[in-house]
Amino acid sequence: MTKLPLPFLLLLLCLVSFTTGEIKKLKISSDPRAMILFERFGFTHTGQAAISVSSVSVISTLATPDPSRLGFFLLSEEALIQVLLELQQNPTFCVLRSKFINSLFTFRDLSPPPNSSFNRSYPVTSPNEYSLFFANCAPESKVSMDVRTELYNLDNQVKDYLSAGLTQLPTLYFLFSFVYIGFLGLWLSVCIRNKKSVHRIHMLMAALVVMKALNLIFAAEDKHYVKVTGTAHGWDVLFYIFQSIRVVLLFTVIVLIGTGWSFLKPFLQEREKKVLIIVIPLQVLANVASVVIGETGPFIRDWVTWNQVFLIVDIICCCAIIFPIVWSIRSLRETSKTDGKAARNLSKLTLFRQFYIVVIGYLYFTRIVVFALRTIAAYKYQWVANAAEEIASLAFYMVMFYMFRPEEKNEYFVLDEEEEEAAEMALRDEEFEL
Repeated sequence: MTKLPLPFLLLLLCLVSFTTGEIKKLKISSDPRAMILFERFGFTHTGQAAISVSSVSVISTLATPDPSRLGFFLLSEEALIQVLLELQQNPTFCVLRSKFINSLFTFRDLSPPPNSSFNRSYPVTSPNEYSLFFANCAPESKVSMDVRTELYNLDNQVKDYLSAGLTQLPTLYFLFSFVYIGFLGLWLSVCIRNKKSVHRIHMLMAALVVMKALNLIFAAEDKHYVKVTGTAHGWDVLFYIFQSIRVVLLFTVIVLIGTGWSFLKPFLQEREKKVLIIVIPLQVLANVASVVIGETGPFIRDWVTWNQVFLIVDIICCCAIIFPIVWSIRSLRETSKTDGKAARNLSKLTLFRQFYIVVIGYLYFTRIVVFALRTIAAYKYQWVANAAEEIASLAFYMVMFYMFRPEEKNEYFVLDEEEEEAAEMALRDEEFEL
């Protein structure tokens, strides 16, 4: 496998959007990487970084490595550019010699063999978002060690293991879970009032809201326990389970609505089945990638690869769910030329065209705008991106559910003669072409 240049690797790792604060324990075995990123964390003025290493060994095919050329350091985003310039000017420059880093310790500080260990806590005097790195400037060498990291802020002498910009997440997720519980009650009441017009898709939509509410509850519990104790205590397992179910169900509901299943037709065409056959397994793969990304970190060698897998699969799924909506619009246009029900077809075309725009807007906002917010927001306001994503999701659910709500007297089925003629004129227009 081709090794990436150190400046490019350093930039890539720092630009990947992630922030964590859990207590991490990991074992590094015969690792030749020149730079290992462990965590990124937003510190307040009461921040602390506790690092413990043990069972350290360095194997080199050359001379015995200088222990001062292997060590840990903190790097802020502001200092990143300066370090990159130093590396660009001198490719053999050791980042541990840079004046722009906050050096913690080198292997020169280790206790003598056979223990070869080190354990110390460092106060962070300058509040900022920092990345914790290990640097190996010894050529042709491999490092093995057990590492334990504990990054936190002190809030009234109580440890807060969530980054300064994410400490509000437990409250945020709890609030939105209650909103979705209320939304579920409202949706069920609409279905009960219009029993005759309820289809199987409406039951799936109710199940989707249940999964979303449970997903948020377990996300809140997960973040709360990480915030208080530094570990999730198993809540992360429930979070990932319900997140996987919720995401698969969301994409399935969008595809089924896009095909008109159950409320326009009782069956799926072959090509529509193929979309589901593609989307569901890909979403399972995306969820696996999400678990690997969330539960490990950039310190594993394939972490960037898993990020790429998640991104590619998500893009494929987002494109795939658009096709059924487009097919339904074209099918309705063709049907309108022969069945003589212009007003009804016009209303359906209008509905699916609006749904197409809503889905595109939702995907664009949650994939691009939210990512931009995470990238540009100050580290203390990282929670704003999460809030924006949840608000956009809630708005999408509300609009989608309103558009396809069960109604006994549906306003879309109008058979007045004047309106029928007006509908025929509108159907001749090309505004419904995508």
